Order: sequence, then C-alpha cells, then structure tokens
Amino acid sequence: MPRPKVPLLSADRIADAALELVDSGRPFGVNALARALGVTPSSLYNHVSGRDEIIELIRGRIAAQYLPDLPEGTWDDVVASTMRAQRRMYAEHPNAIPLIVGKTITDPFTIASYDNLATGLLGAGFPEGEVLTVVAILDSFALGFGLDLASPDDIWQPQGPTQTLGRLLAGAERGAARSDRAFEEGLELLLDSLRLRLSRLREDD
Repeated sequence: MPRPKVPLLSADRIADAALELVDSGRPFGVNALARALGVTPSSLYNHVSGRDEIIELIRGRIAAQYLPDLPEGTWDDVVASTMRAQRRMYAEHPNAIPLIVGKTITDPFTIASYDNLATGLLGAGFPEGEVLTVVAILDSFALGFGLDLASPDDIWQPQGPTQTLGRLLAGAERGAARSDRAFEEGLELLLDSLRLRLSRLREDD
C-alpha cells in the first residue's frame, strides 16, 4: 500500500500559511501552523528554527508585498512613500502587528527599507544622532494610522451631551475617507516639522 503523500514544505509555503493563520484571527503557534499545513511540528522544524523565524517569514512576506522597492527622490518623497506603504501594510494585516512589533527585525527586505529611509534622512542633513529617533517617530506614525484605517467607521459615539465633539461629528467624514484625510494631513504636518527642524539645524551651522 503506497504511503500517503506529505505536503512539500518550503519557506514560502510556511510563510503563506502562517500569514493566513494570523490574518484569520485564530491562535498562532508552531503546533497550530503545523495543523494548518497538515504536517507534524517536527516537519516544520526541518525548515525553520522556531516561532521567531516564522514571525520573520511573516514580516518578510508582507514587507515584500507593501513596502516600496527602495524609492528614489528627495528625502521627503522617500518618507512619504514609505509611510503610505507602511500604513497600508499595517492596516491590512492588523493581527500581525503584535507579533512583528514584539520581535527584533532581521528580515533583509525590511532592513533594506529602513536603511533606505535612514540614508535619505542622513543625506538630507539630519545629524547621525537623530536619524534613528526620526525613524522611530515615523514608524510609530505609520503604525498608528494603520490601526486607525482598520478601526470601525464610527470612532466616537457620545452617549450624552458634549461641548464640541458631538457637533463636529454631525458633519464629519467616516470610515476610510476620514482616516485617509487624517493621515495625509498628519503626514504633511510631520513633514513640515521635519523641514523646520532641518532649517534650524542649517541656521546653527
């Protein structure tokens, strides 16, 4: 009697299945992933070292799909395109956020994107001692607005009288339109503040 066929495993197949599992909202772990793939946990360990490597495969999968391919242009063009891409990435895979933000980044594609961002900021004139701080600020901005885009259409729903909020909500945009407007205005405010910071640095030289 022929032996049953065992699905062939590869890093790509593991990454796809892991991302599908996380996106579904089901519990994530090596055993759960093995069940989803129809293999034993020991079979997975022939291809990955463990949970941390699987998370990096997930990060690499979504980074390759969403992050710009090392965009060129002025430093603020690079910042804007990277922020828009990161926001989409976080918004469309919100369940992956707790996993990837809790793990040191090693995925080469993601590292290359951050390196390109840091290089652009340094080339624009930001001091070396400030570049990583600016990158962290930008990352938090994109992360926050990614979650905002994945939030309900109605963010605020007062249950009683308010001084101002209720009146503003009466004619306000909702859903993706509200989030898009807030993101683009926030991005412009952030870029304006960075431009002002650069101007002050140049005056001090």
